[in-house]
Amino acid sequence: MKFEKLNNDKIRIILDLQDLQDNDIDYQSFMSNSSDTQRLFMDMLDEAEEQIGFTTKDYKIMVEALATIDGNFIITVTRSLPDIDLPPVPKKRNIQIKRKKHKLDSNILIYEFSKFDDFCDFLKHLDSLNLKNIITFTKQFSLYTYKSHYYLLMDDINLDYPYIKTFLFTITEFGKSINSPSLFRHKLTEYGSIVIKSNILKTLNKHFL
Repeated sequence: MKFEKLNNDKIRIILDLQDLQDNDIDYQSFMSNSSDTQRLFMDMLDEAEEQIGFTTKDYKIMVEALATIDGNFIITVTRSLPDIDLPPVPKKRNIQIKRKKHKLDSNILIYEFSKFDDFCDFLKHLDSLNLKNIITFTKQFSLYTYKSHYYLLMDDINLDYPYIKTFLFTITEFGKSINSPSLFRHKLTEYGSIVIKSNILKTLNKHFL
């Protein structure tokens, strides 16, 4: 189990299957938001407070759980102060989890970036990691714009790419994954505008980074 502080109000918790086994929780229980899962999340919040000083007492919290294609779990916890007219958050919180799971039945991933600068920041960070043969991760990197947001389309994902975990961890820090990417791709191609269609990494490094 690994804790990362993204900013003052957001952390990321990374678990693998061994972490679930160590806590006597299997995959099905974890994804079904069982009582054991609730207990595990409460323990993780206590551990986050102890390790990195991230407290959730008197805060509203939102939890997003992402199951990656390599069997690990990325849990993002965001805290915010409650509205003035709301009662205090009870000590025992019933955490409802919004889950995002990549279903690569069509080997497509789409990530949304609020602005172009966020996308460039992702590429800068990716470049600093010096991942080898990043172009082999997917046969198509395409960038679209739609309703003032930017979308990176990755088609025909190479599941054997050795740095796939690092790539996914990195992109989730800067962008948001799109559910049902196959359907959303049709919306992008019909209503969106293509920004860069081919050689996207080379083009952006040359002209923008």
